[in-house]
Amino acid sequence: MQVFRSFLFTPGNHPRRVEKVFATGADAAILDLEDAVAVSEKAATRASIVAALQRPRDCGGYVRVNAMDTPFAYGDLAAIVGRGVDGIILPKVNAPWQLQAADWLIGELERKASLPVGRIDLIPIIETAEGMAALEQIARAKTRTRRMAFGAGDFTLDVGMTWTADEQELDHYRARMVLYSRAAGLEPPLDTVWVRLSDTDGLDASAQRAARIGFQGKMCIHPAQIPVVNARFTPSPEEVARAQRIMAAFDKAEAEGSASIQVDGGFVDYPIVEKARRILALMQRIGV
Repeated sequence: MQVFRSFLFTPGNHPRRVEKVFATGADAAILDLEDAVAVSEKAATRASIVAALQRPRDCGGYVRVNAMDTPFAYGDLAAIVGRGVDGIILPKVNAPWQLQAADWLIGELERKASLPVGRIDLIPIIETAEGMAALEQIARAKTRTRRMAFGAGDFTLDVGMTWTADEQELDHYRARMVLYSRAAGLEPPLDTVWVRLSDTDGLDASAQRAARIGFQGKMCIHPAQIPVVNARFTPSPEEVARAQRIMAAFDKAEAEGSASIQVDGGFVDYPIVEKARRILALMQRIGV
């Protein structure tokens, strides 16, 4: 299973940035056709993105297309869906039908390209009041979507909220993302970008907060953010060592007929063991 700690955006119409983005250490790169590309260049940028995704790379290759209620969405998907693209980032998803329509269209384009239907990932970004209000229905839309993402920039603009450095005003909405993702059987969501590029400590705190709430990773807008984000969404050596001790002690206790023990002075039963198992499984997927 792919590890998604970090997604790095780059404008699809900047060839040098596109060339470099796949070697930044991000788990996936997002070539942007939406906000980072001027209206006059959107159509021409599609071919450049398709070409870039055909070349060898060190990470996943995603494309953020334009929203379903724009005149560019169909053309974006028709041009992009094909061999080389790992997934589509769908912005400003406000209702289940938008996700369902994109899923159907991608499926038809996969068939046309002789690709397995469902191979291409589809990640909706929830970034409006309307989308947040319909979050449960979007999560349960029964599409190929395996994880959602939170977009705080557009969301705070839409609701008239001040996006502060400590981000406490986002806690409620982040928690909703985690809750409804889990209730719908999706993977943990992806967190919003951090826009204060010179504030590395703030980025670290933001990633730490998101990880603690239950997100699996974070979207990024600059290569320098990748090491910070990857570190926060990777279990620490101390967490790994403790997980190993828990598993070893519990396996021994369970073989002897006990399912509740103490490890390092803390109570351990099946939920704690499952958490330890997930930590070790994540480390195996990361390959550390």
